[in-house]
Amino acid sequence: MENNSVRTIILKNVCTYFNAIFLILALLLIMTKNYRNLTFLPVVIANIVIGIYQQIRAKKVLDNLTLLADTKYSILRDQKKLELTANEMQKEDVILLEGGLQIPADAKVIEGKISVNESLLTGESDEIEKKAGDTLMSGSFVVNGNCTARLSAVGEESYIQKLNAKAKQIKEHPSEMMEDINRIIKFAGIAIIPIGGMLLYQGIVHNGLSNKEAIESMVGAVTGMIPEGMYLLATVALALSAMRLAQNQVLLHDMRSVEALARVDVLCVDKTGTLTTNEMSVSEIVRPVTAKESEQESSAKLLGAYVNTIGDNNITAKALRAYFTQSEKLEVVSSLPFSSKLKYSEIVTETDTFRLGATEFILGEEELEQNQKLLDEKSKAGYRIMTFARKDGEKFVPLLFVVLANTLRSNVQETIKYLEDQEVRIVVISGDNPKTVSEIASMAGIRHADRFVDASTLKTEEEVKEAVSKYTVFGRVQPEQKKALVNAMQAGGQKVAMTGDGVNDILAMKDADCSIAMGSGSDAARQAAQVVLLDDDFSHMEQIISEGRRDINNLTRSATLFLYKNIFSMLLAIFSIYAVFTYPLKPSQISLVSMFNIGVPAFFLALEPNEKKQEGRFIRKTLMKALPASLTSFFSIAGLVIFSQVFQVSNVDVGVASTYLLSFVGFMILLKLCRPMNRYRKMVLGGCFAGFFICAYYFSSLFSISWISFECLLFVTVFTIAEESLMRNLSLLFEAIEDRKMKKQESY
Repeated sequence: MENNSVRTIILKNVCTYFNAIFLILALLLIMTKNYRNLTFLPVVIANIVIGIYQQIRAKKVLDNLTLLADTKYSILRDQKKLELTANEMQKEDVILLEGGLQIPADAKVIEGKISVNESLLTGESDEIEKKAGDTLMSGSFVVNGNCTARLSAVGEESYIQKLNAKAKQIKEHPSEMMEDINRIIKFAGIAIIPIGGMLLYQGIVHNGLSNKEAIESMVGAVTGMIPEGMYLLATVALALSAMRLAQNQVLLHDMRSVEALARVDVLCVDKTGTLTTNEMSVSEIVRPVTAKESEQESSAKLLGAYVNTIGDNNITAKALRAYFTQSEKLEVVSSLPFSSKLKYSEIVTETDTFRLGATEFILGEEELEQNQKLLDEKSKAGYRIMTFARKDGEKFVPLLFVVLANTLRSNVQETIKYLEDQEVRIVVISGDNPKTVSEIASMAGIRHADRFVDASTLKTEEEVKEAVSKYTVFGRVQPEQKKALVNAMQAGGQKVAMTGDGVNDILAMKDADCSIAMGSGSDAARQAAQVVLLDDDFSHMEQIISEGRRDINNLTRSATLFLYKNIFSMLLAIFSIYAVFTYPLKPSQISLVSMFNIGVPAFFLALEPNEKKQEGRFIRKTLMKALPASLTSFFSIAGLVIFSQVFQVSNVDVGVASTYLLSFVGFMILLKLCRPMNRYRKMVLGGCFAGFFICAYYFSSLFSISWISFECLLFVTVFTIAEESLMRNLSLLFEAIEDRKMKKQESY
């Protein structure tokens, strides 16, 4: 989430374009002593206060969580070892780096050797080896190995901070919903200036109104055209969602990711760290078919020495070190730490070459065939198998098979079921053996877990595109292939979310529509992700998607109410300019309708749980729902104005009658949006209905509501009946248009 200061939050809520417009309108009314029509000001002020309060409240919760989530680095300073965050580091500090950490500042390697991934800086996914004397760029990630390095540039002087400064100059693309809301607001903001100017000119020059009357008429039209609460409601809804998630140990680096997850069609998950716990244990050491039983003990000691020597720091290495407790090490000529690209590590001694890693990437076809029955038996049981082998001529001969086990995360089966019930397809992408991954996926309850493929067999882009529609489980996936799989799904029109916990997941996470990292995963994955599950609880996915869908569904409903008034006001204002008549509604009357037909119900309905998956563009859905009501009110009130001129009904009566007609349609659209009814919606609808008539009766002078003539009352009755029929038929017409569009899309 964007980390704004309190001062920035206040300024962003107060110093807005529409607040400036409201200020100008208020000054014009004050100058002409039109005090009664300032009823829109309390609503504007309330919007500002609520927005500031809720965003500051959300900021405090998120700030506290961010502090807890900050990565601590081991730093040597003045011969003391300290645990510091990136912001606390100083130039010339010595940092200890190991696999999974993001390099926080520019540095030079003093001792040791590491492989780094600079993809976030250069776009290149290749792992680069760094040894003593080599330069490290901040923002890159340590894939494997260990080293000490001296910091050469920290803070704003570091490479990553200079890149960030440039990146901030580039405008970020908002989410689909916020982008559509911005378009609506921008259009309204541009339109009100010329329309307001023409109304003022026409009122004084052509209609012969006094300055006071002309300003009153113009302000009534302009306030009706301003979607004053739409952006605020969206911002507050997203901020509250971020706060509620933060209280449950879910950190959002970007508020918009909630919306992105709510629209997701496919969720790509890794096996280890997502479906299973981020810890492994050695279940057993198995002798290959081709190995002698008498050599098993010596091979096990050799493997223990290998594990103590190689220096890898991944979860597999930790499990092996916990199992092999001897302290012996090998005399090394050269070594190669484990690489997710190669799928193995290697040590060369003066007499031998050893490898430890994925069986298929170490053994030849003959050795694989000889041990296939044993390997299949363990894989089908859901175990992960690693091979420890010695080089013999041009091939590697297996010495031992290491059988590793990890358990499913708690609640993972319930979470998977929930996601699939919510029409989210689960795809498992892993670097492990596809048979093992398939078994784990089946245990987790993932549909079609038996549809698996070895990704190393997918050589072309066409094969990858075909595979994503056919298979659910992808094993032996290279880091760059994870990205290719995500891209292939997106090319098919699907919105894709990616979970990850390691450096090898970063490329795919960057390209996904939304990325999720586990809190216990690598610093690399946490920094790259938009969403971080700090307590590693995968079941939080339910709440994240629920929050996102609540925001989208409720804001779609609320935006429909705002657009109803805005479109109607714009149409009537343009028509009044064309037909040269005075805009009939006063600002105070518009305020009354806005309060009980739009503002109050929009706020309360936005708080309601709503998990239905939304399809289609936000702007199209809201327009298609708002247009029938907007057109109904426009035709009804325009017709009333024309009839009133023929029958010489007073402007005062026309204004009051227009208020009732506008409100009647407002309640019709509100009733439609509240279906199917429940107790909460009935209370909101009933409260708004009662509030409107209480204010109209007890505060009639404040809202310019007076008794109307019998003749005008008849007009209201006739036009109200006509409104119901027109609204119903226009709604059916627009629904038919939408159904036709959906059927046309399905036919492609």
